[in-house]
Amino acid sequence: MRIHIMNLQDGDRLTADTFSDAGLHILGKGTVIRSEDITLLMQHRVDYVDIELRDEGITEAEFFAASMKHAAESKSNSTTSSTSTGEQPPEEEMKSQFLQTVHNYQNAFLEALTVGKFNATMVDDALQPMVEGLDEQKDVVHLLMMLERDDVNNYTHSIQVGLLSFYIASWLGYSQEECYKISRGGYLHDIGKCKVPLRIRNKTEPLTADEQLELQRHTIYGHEIIKNSMTDEVTALVALQHHEREDGSGYPMQLGKGEIHPYTQIVSVADIYIGMRTGKHGASNPNLINNLRDIYGMGFGKLNEKAVQALMQHLLPNFIGKQVLLSNGEKGVIVMNNASDIFKPLIKVESEQYRDLSKERTLSINELLI
Repeated sequence: MRIHIMNLQDGDRLTADTFSDAGLHILGKGTVIRSEDITLLMQHRVDYVDIELRDEGITEAEFFAASMKHAAESKSNSTTSSTSTGEQPPEEEMKSQFLQTVHNYQNAFLEALTVGKFNATMVDDALQPMVEGLDEQKDVVHLLMMLERDDVNNYTHSIQVGLLSFYIASWLGYSQEECYKISRGGYLHDIGKCKVPLRIRNKTEPLTADEQLELQRHTIYGHEIIKNSMTDEVTALVALQHHEREDGSGYPMQLGKGEIHPYTQIVSVADIYIGMRTGKHGASNPNLINNLRDIYGMGFGKLNEKAVQALMQHLLPNFIGKQVLLSNGEKGVIVMNNASDIFKPLIKVESEQYRDLSKERTLSINELLI
């Protein structure tokens, strides 16, 4: 039934996604309403929402209790096996944490949009548990593929950038505390996009010059929002600088090598690699090896060479044992990386034959299969 938000009660459940007049997604279908959700709807000037028909035969307290039970079940829908085994599988736990972190980032994004700042404690409370579990995930290629989603957006992109930034920092020898700060910089690097009009962020056609300039201002917006939200100035600096390039071709200040903060250098590599992974306008791009080859080339002048090399050295071994689809339609498994051409591995195909891509130059990997 359709209802004015002032008549909402704790425990009411939405039957449709809710959007603001500007087209911003506010609350998802199935959300069980809490008091803070009503406040959020008011902030975005949403007047009416659709909820499940209330059972007038039960008391408000009973309805609330039933709704809270459903919310608890929904929150743990990916962990049902834990009730019988007593322990959640590591991959399912990571996926569950990822979804919770996505929801947290969405809340921070909306809060920054409405009031110009976000709750820094809430960000740490969501990000820290996920980062703490990364030590157990040694296969980073598998992790990134596992966490990919069809609905790629600013939220999921930022979280993946935060996770990969953590790994690159650890590979470069940073302390655990520094790795977390760098990860948080990656997590929040695009928060300024909340101030960019939705029509520009979602535009599928080429942007006009003015639209491109407005999109580039997300670095400045992000710097201001983070400074208003937390005392860590370096995290704000990462947001400001993450599109700078060592050859001076970046923005907003055209900084050169030596002027870009070391934390930013790491986040920039992670940002570009994850951006290559998702492709243009959020379309999934499954060719991780080609992505890695492209970013390898950027390590000679545009991106920090040490951060790029760390990515190469630690991701390439992860490809061994992965199933692939070749350009000729054959499926196979990567059995060895070629020292002479690291992006042309040796493949064992289903016919028990071997394809050495460094010699069979017309063949290439079309897709990495999970």
